[in-house]
Order: sequence, then C-alpha cells, then structure tokens
Amino acid sequence: MSSTIWSVDDHLEDILAAIRPLDPIELQLPDAQGCVLVEDVTVPVALPPFDNSSMDGYAVRVADVAGASEEFPAVLTVIGDVAAGSGELPTVGPGQAARIMTGAPLPPGAEAVVPVEWTDGGAGGGAASTMRPAGEAPEGASGEVRVHRPAQEGAHVRAGGSDVQAGDLALAAGTVLGPPQIGLLAAIGRGTVRVRPRPRVVVLSTGSELVQPGEKLAEGQIYDSNSFALAAAARDAGAISYRVGAVTDDAETLRATIEDQLIRADLLVTTGGVSVGAYDVVKEALASVGDVGDEDVPGSGIDFRKLAMQPGKPQGFGSIGRDHTPLLALPGNPVSSYVSFELFVRPAIRTLMGLPDVHRPKVRAALKADKALSSPAGKRQFLRGTYDAGAGSVTPVGGSGSHLIAALAQADCLIIVPETDTSVEPGAEVDVVLLG
Repeated sequence: MSSTIWSVDDHLEDILAAIRPLDPIELQLPDAQGCVLVEDVTVPVALPPFDNSSMDGYAVRVADVAGASEEFPAVLTVIGDVAAGSGELPTVGPGQAARIMTGAPLPPGAEAVVPVEWTDGGAGGGAASTMRPAGEAPEGASGEVRVHRPAQEGAHVRAGGSDVQAGDLALAAGTVLGPPQIGLLAAIGRGTVRVRPRPRVVVLSTGSELVQPGEKLAEGQIYDSNSFALAAAARDAGAISYRVGAVTDDAETLRATIEDQLIRADLLVTTGGVSVGAYDVVKEALASVGDVGDEDVPGSGIDFRKLAMQPGKPQGFGSIGRDHTPLLALPGNPVSSYVSFELFVRPAIRTLMGLPDVHRPKVRAALKADKALSSPAGKRQFLRGTYDAGAGSVTPVGGSGSHLIAALAQADCLIIVPETDTSVEPGAEVDVVLLG
C-alpha cells in the first residue's frame, strides 16, 4: 500500500480516467432495457399511421348530426362495421354512418366519431342493433342508428401523425431506455436498437468469519451483508450484477475465485481485506495480479491506497487479466464499503454505460442537529442523514461508526464535512449527496 495520502477527488479522477464506455452492440428490445442508446432514432412512419377512432361508436359526417338532440335525433343508415385492423373500408356518404371500434381506421367520408353512448346503439333494428366485439363484425351490416348529440369535426378521432411525424426524432443518442422508450421503439417498428450494454459487475466479499444469511452462526461469525448490499447497489446503478459467496481468508482461493469470475465481468468489486491487518488477503492475493487471468499482462496491477476520508480510508484500484478488467477493492466495514461504492464504483459503472452524468445529485442543506458535528482534521467525512427537500434541511442518522448498518438503512443521503472543517454547527449549510 502506498504511503501517499490520496484525496477523494484524486482517487475518483484516477478511476474514471482509466474507465472507458463499453463498445456498442445491437440488442433486441427486451434486452435493451436499462441500456444507453448510441444513435439517434428517427420515426420511419407517422404515429399513429392513420386517422383512427378513440371510442366505440359511429363514424359520421358532421353535417348529418348537426343539431341532433334527444328530442330530435339524427337518423342515419348504418352501412357497415369497421373493426380494428380492418383493410377495406366502407365510404360514408350523406345520411350514413359506419359502426366503428376503438383503434379502427376512420373510413372515407367520415369526419368524426360519435360515442355509442350518444346514440340508441342501433336499436332501430337490423344488423346494427347490437355492438359486436372487434373482429366479429359482419360484412354489409345495415340498419339505422339514432344520434342524440352533434359532433365537431375530428371529435373522438386520433389524427394520423398526431403523436410523431415520419422523419421526427424519436429518441436521441444518450437516452436511457426505460419502459416508455422501449414502447416507443416498438410502436415505430424497431425490433432492435444499438446501445451500450449494461455492465456486468461481479461483487465478492472476503472473510473467514462471514456466513451466508439463512445459515446458523457459530462463535465469532457474522452474516455476509456487504456482497448483498453492493450487488443490489450495482443493479440500482444500472448494471447486471453477480454476487459471489464470501471467500475465506486464503490468498490462493481468492486468486482462483477472481480468475474464474473474469469471464463474466466488465468490472470486479471486492470488499474486505484491504487494510493493514495480518489477514488482509486481497492485497496478498493481488500483489502480483498481472498473472491473474493471464501471466504477466503489461499494465495490470492493483494500487492499494490510503484516502483522506472517513469512513473508507483503505482503497484499491487497478486492472487485471488480458482484457484489463477494472477492479475496485473496497474496505470491509459495511458503511465503509457502501459509501465507497457510492463515491467510486457507481460513477465507474455509469461511465461504462456511457452516461454523460455519472454522479449522484448534490444539494446544499441546513444542518438540523442538537449539537455540533465533529470531524477529524484533514479528512472528508461522510455522515448518513435524512434530507427534507421542503425545509431544505438535513438531519444526521446514527453516529459516525463504520459498522452502523442499521443507521445506513434509515438514511437517504450522505452529509459531507470537508477536510478543512473539524466541526459543523447546527444551522450551517452543508453539501448533501442524495441517494434516493
């Protein structure tokens, strides 16, 4: 481990300078969710592609229903039915109407749709007397319908191109594809799209004392929470995450585990074993990391550092294997590992995705506390807190201990105390990193 004390900003800058966005690939729409678009997508066909009805009812000419009322309804001849997906359409002439279903194309001659609730439903007799489901309408339907209200031109009609026109920009490069964006791509006929894939992040924790949740604890053992929390954090950041069960404090076992995981990793994250203890196996296992995955790969290696921050002083960063897969080694205390993830791993994941803004939002807020907060000189402290946007204030949650995971679970932000401050008085403004 280097004796140099790194600042938080310099360590993050070093990480992001070494991370490159993943190469674009073509994916089917269901597989593209959460990915970042790398091309502008234009609309090939207007949406909707034709005028269509927004209601079940009757397609009519405006002049034929002008002045219609309950007392003096307009009586129209029903010339046929138009269902969604209909091809050949009847032409609506003077004094005529076509029964129409929601989503069906507006037939020639018709200018508006009157909802079935504005009519007698064709109760005058003939084939028009009963509304049928779309797809079950008989050809050559006839009869009469009485319309009790007038309709303006375009009433209950979704005009062709009213959503987007052919040639319009549907989605710009850099868009993250969520459900609405996937729906739009499908609506304009795109079956595949070119994106940067979601990064594959492998998370593994180290420690012979760690037991998987659901198993029985023996003397001196604790449950492995870090790998679960960080794998969830990786998914929250947009990655595909793989959690590896805790590895015992054995350097060769850890090296073999990491080597096995390289095949499915765009980024590796370890937690634990990076400080100065006798059993800090991550440093031992990766001391000559150039031969992990591939012997003596130039440029491979992990640099273990001390950072001027609390919690999270010990950190490691570098690359391993033939493909120079980035690896971030985080401390093992639960709060330290999570804070470190938010500060360093999340921005790395977002950079791999090709996002322009990789950082959590930051705001200024007034400190709401009963007493002043103390902070070690020369270290940037990150305290857990709850943020009240309405009041513009932030309240500390729990203490500064790096083991206080219950307090972390109650927090929705991190309160930053700068390296130059050793105390912060109640009411003072502080920087707040929003985690929600």
